[in-house]
Amino acid sequence: MLRNTRTGRTVAAAIAVSAAALLGFSACAAGGSGGGGDESGDVTISYGIWDENQQPAMEEIAAAFTAEHPNVTVDIQLTPYDQYFTKLQTAVSGGEAPDVFWMNGPNFQLYASNGVLAPLGDLVDAADYPEGLIDLYTFDGEVYGAPKDFDTVALWYNKALFDAAGVAYPEAGWTWDDFTAAAAKLTDPAKGQWGIAASQYGQENFYNSIAQAGGEVINADGTKTGYDTPEALEGITLWTDLIAAGYSPTAQQMIDTNPEDIFLSGKVAMFQNGSWAAIAYADNPDIADQVNVAPLPEGPAGNQSVIHGIANVANAKSEHLDTAKQFAAFASGEEAANIMAETGTVIPAFNGTQQAWVDALPQYDLQVYIDALETAVPYPVSKNTSAWTSLESEILAQVWAGNVTPEEGLKRLADEMQAALDEESE
Repeated sequence: MLRNTRTGRTVAAAIAVSAAALLGFSACAAGGSGGGGDESGDVTISYGIWDENQQPAMEEIAAAFTAEHPNVTVDIQLTPYDQYFTKLQTAVSGGEAPDVFWMNGPNFQLYASNGVLAPLGDLVDAADYPEGLIDLYTFDGEVYGAPKDFDTVALWYNKALFDAAGVAYPEAGWTWDDFTAAAAKLTDPAKGQWGIAASQYGQENFYNSIAQAGGEVINADGTKTGYDTPEALEGITLWTDLIAAGYSPTAQQMIDTNPEDIFLSGKVAMFQNGSWAAIAYADNPDIADQVNVAPLPEGPAGNQSVIHGIANVANAKSEHLDTAKQFAAFASGEEAANIMAETGTVIPAFNGTQQAWVDALPQYDLQVYIDALETAVPYPVSKNTSAWTSLESEILAQVWAGNVTPEEGLKRLADEMQAALDEESE
């Protein structure tokens, strides 16, 4: 996928908003005036989304809003994720952005800090959502994003490959040592089979393992790198050691063929993935009956999972600002959450509505994704996340390929990432 059409798993490559675009945002924010006031005439608002799998649910949510507001029509505008933020940047600069649109964590602060988004005020009750998601979409003390859904990470495994190798299925309490030992037993070079795909994925792999080692990618206020610590090194080497041992395809093999596709082809026994994978695997006849999901293995500090999620935001320059804000809140509210949950497509963010998502796909142990909230850590972001995720992607690619040691790579990454963060605060 583009690896995850929901949250955008190729964040470093796909975040299209550049620092240079800040000038365009600021100019847009400074000029013009947003709409406001209750509107009694017929109104059409546009709603920008990026996942076609969710479009039917979004259409149902839009219809439910119109049922409550008969004078309002919601026009859904679908743009594939790999084009979404490029198109949004252009639309914002030209004053033509959707009235309401999806936002993710890596891009949020850049848009919020430049006056593109409208604060949602008392339309969003923070108590209705996981604290980490409210924090993710809060800027300068104001909530700008209504959390729509969330994703955590868990360990998917191929039961047939485990059975053939005589290896017990993953379970709660599994350690990194158990995980590595299983990967070794499940690797069979003669069959072209590996125990794990140790991909260079942040959200699914090394962001979690760094936290599980007791480290962090970035500090809470987004000003200091965490890559210059022994814990970060331990979280990275978990994956590079698996490649070096031959328990995973090589970095080049995972460049040539998407590692998830290798898992789906039955050549990889384990693959860490977000909750968005559940519906995709259930709909895949080649893999649907062969896989299940378990909690992440525990590192020295626990089995933390990164939490991330989409928010609905309102365009501060919308001609129908009050209506846009009301719809942004509604599309993340309880009624909308129940609609999303019943499709099985996403875990709704609204507290108390997640069970319907678990029940929608009873063949899988999806409760592990909900349980992961207990120890979840926030997705790492800063004011201009793309400035350092591009460095992260480039430098860690050399580490994954074995061209530089993890120690050398993380030293360089920490230095360059900190310089980028220092520039943000100037």
